[in-house]
Formats: sequence, C-alpha cells, structure tokens
Amino acid sequence: MADFNVVSSRVNFPELDAQILEYWRERDVFRRWAEDRADAPLFAVNEKPLRANCSPGVHLVLVRVFRDVISRYRTMKGYRVLRKGSWDTHGLSVEMATRHKLGLSSKLDMEEYGIAELNRSCRDFFWGYMMDCAEIADRIGCWVDMEVSFDTLETDHIETGWWVLKQLWDQGLLYRDLRAAPHCPRCVYGTSSPEGERSYREHDRGQSVFVRFEATAWPEATPTYFLAWTTAPWTLPGNTALAVDAVAEYSVVVTGDFQLVLATALLNVLQGEHTVVRKVIGSELVGMPYRPLYDANEYGISVRRCVKRDGTTQLVDSDTYTPRVVATDLVSMREGTGIVPIAPAFGDEDLMLGREEELGFVQHVDLQGIIIGDYPFAGKFVKDADPEILADLEERGLLYHQREYQQYQSHCGRCSTPLLYYTKASWYVHITAVKDRLVDIGDGGNRYLEQTPDGRFGELLRNDADWAISWEGYWGIPIPIWRCEDCN
Repeated sequence: MADFNVVSSRVNFPELDAQILEYWRERDVFRRWAEDRADAPLFAVNEKPLRANCSPGVHLVLVRVFRDVISRYRTMKGYRVLRKGSWDTHGLSVEMATRHKLGLSSKLDMEEYGIAELNRSCRDFFWGYMMDCAEIADRIGCWVDMEVSFDTLETDHIETGWWVLKQLWDQGLLYRDLRAAPHCPRCVYGTSSPEGERSYREHDRGQSVFVRFEATAWPEATPTYFLAWTTAPWTLPGNTALAVDAVAEYSVVVTGDFQLVLATALLNVLQGEHTVVRKVIGSELVGMPYRPLYDANEYGISVRRCVKRDGTTQLVDSDTYTPRVVATDLVSMREGTGIVPIAPAFGDEDLMLGREEELGFVQHVDLQGIIIGDYPFAGKFVKDADPEILADLEERGLLYHQREYQQYQSHCGRCSTPLLYYTKASWYVHITAVKDRLVDIGDGGNRYLEQTPDGRFGELLRNDADWAISWEGYWGIPIPIWRCEDCN
C-alpha cells in the first residue's frame, strides 16, 4: 500500500481510486495477470450481453460489479478467468433511440430517411454509448477485455444466428404462422404479450355499444335481429361472425315492430317495453346467417377465409362469404348481451375461433391504425372513426343503444400509445414441441435460488409458448428465408 501513500484512516477515496487505476495501467496488471495464468483452469461468468442504448445508469454499474466480484474471487482461487466484454447491439431499443436522435417520428419517416443510412446511424449510435459504458467499467475498477469484446452486430454473430435458424428448420422447429399480437400503431412495431400485459392500465372512456344484426333466415316473418355488444366499434367493419354460448338460454323478445335475440340472463340491458315470446338454447342459433353491417367487397376490401393447414393459420381467397352464428365457451354472461361480434383480424381468440370455424377474414385497418378502403370513415385513426361508425349505424337504424364505458387497455412501453391487437404473420420457434425436455434440463444441475427449478423460472419453462422471432424493425439479424411467389 506504500504506492498509494495511505497515511491516515481519513482516506480521500476518489483520489485513492485514481491512484489504484493508474497503478494498474502503469504496470499492465490486467494483461500480466492473464498471461501469467495461461495454463490455469478456466472459469467464465456467463451473462447477458449488455445493451448500450442509453447513458450508463446504476443498473449497469451493479451488473459489472457483480460480475467483477465473482471473477476476482475465482482468480484468487487460482483460475484463469475469461473477462471478455459482450454487447447486445441490435434490437428495437437501439433503433428507437436512434430514431429519436434523428428526429424521425414514425416508421414511414425511417423508410424515407433510408434503411441503409438508418442502420449506419444505429451502428454509430451504439458505438458512442459503448465507449461511455466502457469508461464507466474502467472507472469502477472492473476488468473487462474490450479489445476482444463480443458484439452482436459482427458478421460472425449474424452468421451464427443463421446457422441456428438452419438447425431449427432441419428439426422442424421453425414455422410461419398468423397470430393476433399487441401492436403499436405509432411505432408500427409489434410487442410481446407480457410487455402488453405489464402496461395494462385505465384508458379514456370509450363507448359500450349494442348493435342489431339482421337475421336473414329467421323462421318467422317478423324482422328479427341478433343484439350484440362491443366496446370496440372500429372492429365492426371487420365482423364476420357472432358468437353465442351453446348451452346458455337465449330469449326472443318483441319490442316495437321487430324482434331481438339475446341471453335471457341479460335482458336487463333492453330499453323500453318488451315481451319474451320464445326461449331457445344457444346451440339452436348456431349456423344462422345474418346480414353484415358492412359488406367488405362493396368498400374495396377483399374477404378471405381462415383455414388450418399443417397446424398453422392461413388465409385463402373467398369470392363470397356469408356471416353466421357460431358457438364458443368464451362468451360471458356477466355483461353485454351474450352475443359477441367476432373479427378474426383483431384478437387472438377471434382468430383461433375463425380458424376452427373457417370464418371470413376482413382486414380494414393498416399497421398505423388507419381505416382503409372506401368506407365513409376511411382515412381516420380507428378510435377517431368510432363516432362516425356509430353515427352511420344509428342513421341506418342498427344502433340499439350506447353508453360510456371505462376501458382498461394495454399501452406501448415506448410511447404510451394504446396497443391494437392486430393479426399478422410472424416466424416462430416451436418451443412447445421440446418443452418437456427443457423442463427436464432445468430440473438438473446445481441450483442455488428458490426460483429454480420449482419457482418462477421453473414455471416459466412449464408455461412457455412458441417464441416469435421476427419483428418489423430494420436494425437486427435478417431472417435468411425467401419464399417462392409461385408456390409459396
């Protein structure tokens, strides 16, 4: 300690730290330590590569300190410890940070700016913050070999990713499927379901609406309507089915000069005088056709059908499609009418039901949440179109009743925009096919935390779902798959 001139218990720690760092640099202690132990047994701390997408914070310091303490302990036990730096350079966080730095407000702005130039900017952005992080590591006395650091943007890493995908493909564990996932219309990116669940919170008041769907093959001459309930009016142009509970009781009621069909348990939602003339079980309604609120073909939107092929959801062309009543156990009898509008383009449950029943698929909203086609409300953001849709339905006598409804909705973790559940294609790793093996591996080995194997980590493995690996960003590893336009 003589080198540091410590003569009192009242130590000036910043000055002492600077002396220690200078002492290490002058004598090249880090390099000499590694060279002097060339034949010693190896030890490595496996950690997630650090993501340098913002100024270094205390979380970075903690990660580095934990790694350094373990490494120093193993060094004192006689090991040669690998201290290779690792950096997670790709991904949405870096791309979004670069976008904000460049003043690009949307994905369209990014494309206009140029993808190649954007990726160069992402690379420059990362290197700047990586140097900041490296400086912090040096300042806290953490030994990391930056000269041989592992960076995910390097060609070797990208080619390794391609090799992994090829192995998954050869084992039948890589497939493309349609799923309805949380989607941010402002960022124009999808997000993970857990991220959407974490950002689930109260949103502005919306409209709870009761809409009449005209039955076109009702056995009686009296005009009859299925009374359905929704809190997302903007999905109604994409409606292709009405869902009922097959075992629940439904009532046919006369009100004015027409009949309404709804769940007996929810007759309290009716307005004015009405008389129950018949009761039926939900299964008796299944298959009944009805007139769509909006015929997509008339508004320039093609109607396709959901089908299940090779275990995945696919869309096939359909010249004509008649909406009908279907049954599902997802219908609630606690609120609404016991009849739910189904729009397979918006919502995973709707899509799965669409696949089972081979329902029509109408996508009248683009990835920015703007209604397309020739609708009177085309060109508007979905929530802004709600009032116009309701006004149109009221003018046509199809809006039975509406009232304010306090909504709770998932929000984007990056820009706080309410998320849309939007059906789109993605590539998936078939985790569920090997889940039992993963659980067995997780149960083996030495475990020092209660979270494994029977705690949180074990439950994560047991409840894992197939992993979506593709997203709509540009700064990442390209998926090396090309599809033939003729045979798909």
